[in-house]
Amino acid sequence: MSANKEPRKTEARPSLAKMLSGSAVQSLLVPILAVFTGLVIGGIVIAATDAGVAVAFGNFSADPGAAFKSIWTAISTAYGALFYGSLGSPREIIDGFKVYNSTGDNAALLKAIYPFTESLVTATPYIFAGLAVAIGFRCGLFNIGAEGQFFMGALGAAYVGYSIEGLPWFIHLPLAILGGALAGAVWGAIPGYLKAKFGAHEVVNTIMMNWIAFRLSDWLLTGPMMASGFRPVTPNIQKTAELPRFFDDPLRFNWGFVLALVVAYLVYWFLFKTTLGFEIRAVGANPDGSKYAGMSVVRNFVLVMVLSGGLAGLAGAAQVLGVDHWVGQGFSAGYGFDAIALALLGKSHPLGVVLSAILFGILRSGATRMQSLAGIPIDIISIIQGLVIIFVAAPIIIRWLFRIPVATNEETVLTRGWGK
Repeated sequence: MSANKEPRKTEARPSLAKMLSGSAVQSLLVPILAVFTGLVIGGIVIAATDAGVAVAFGNFSADPGAAFKSIWTAISTAYGALFYGSLGSPREIIDGFKVYNSTGDNAALLKAIYPFTESLVTATPYIFAGLAVAIGFRCGLFNIGAEGQFFMGALGAAYVGYSIEGLPWFIHLPLAILGGALAGAVWGAIPGYLKAKFGAHEVVNTIMMNWIAFRLSDWLLTGPMMASGFRPVTPNIQKTAELPRFFDDPLRFNWGFVLALVVAYLVYWFLFKTTLGFEIRAVGANPDGSKYAGMSVVRNFVLVMVLSGGLAGLAGAAQVLGVDHWVGQGFSAGYGFDAIALALLGKSHPLGVVLSAILFGILRSGATRMQSLAGIPIDIISIIQGLVIIFVAAPIIIRWLFRIPVATNEETVLTRGWGK
């Protein structure tokens, strides 16, 4: 027997750049790094606008260490307050569980989980609205009208919620949800039909539909839908139309979040598991080629705008039925406009939209705490969001900063230009 054996070849350990070259990893890595970079630059903005930092650097020659320490103090205090106000304190949550297990009193536990549940409450309409814009992107349509559709969905859900009496909750609640979705779908169908029939650009039409929705809601809230009194608000919806809450007051966390997750899964299944969803994505990628293959571009345009409007309408319905229980003038926090950023950050994928919505919910929910505890203007959150959007919309900046190679099959978010 020969003793000569070929030495075993050991494979070289792959480099970090090679490990990060996969498109699946990059699809997650680039948005994560975009958020991280936005937080870093946001920290620089916080330090640059902090009065304590300015005073410390005024005495830089006397105590340079204190000057640099003031930067860390300003940033850590601001972001500490931000995440404490949006996620809560792990120690307080553990202590709350201990008290509940020993005494049965859940007051401390509810107080501890309140910040996180408020973040999820804020994220709920973001999920619906982000899905509305994302499904439009998948078909190559830019729906900027999610804000107006949000308004109409809220008004539709509120009207069904307060005007119908004597129904059991298992009939009244679905009707109210359906009323909100239908109102938003109708508002989205109008620019969709104009796009398909006359070639009118959806960006212009949805912007105009926003303003019509705003002024129409003003008229309804000061006229036909106004509650008795002098405030421009609707009557409170019936108890049978409210989305049930998981906990007692003051926690507002309700089944709307679960409904949002279910709808996100249904949108994923529709887009990636059905023939019609494939047609929508094909039309978005190449409308001319899809038309040559026998697909109806006109039908898909109208269908997608109806679905997009219905999803945005669900966002308004979830806010009214689960949180506010009435509609007033200017009640929206800009969910429809932020939804554009959510769809971009989530790469127009339902899972990405859900994660992006939770991130935005955390930022928005913690901003108030950051302002009250650290004295940081709430506008800093808008700056951070804007930076994140810039880095997501221009991923080449992130790739250059972190030396990430370009994937050969990376998916494009927007497939067609505005003027086409």
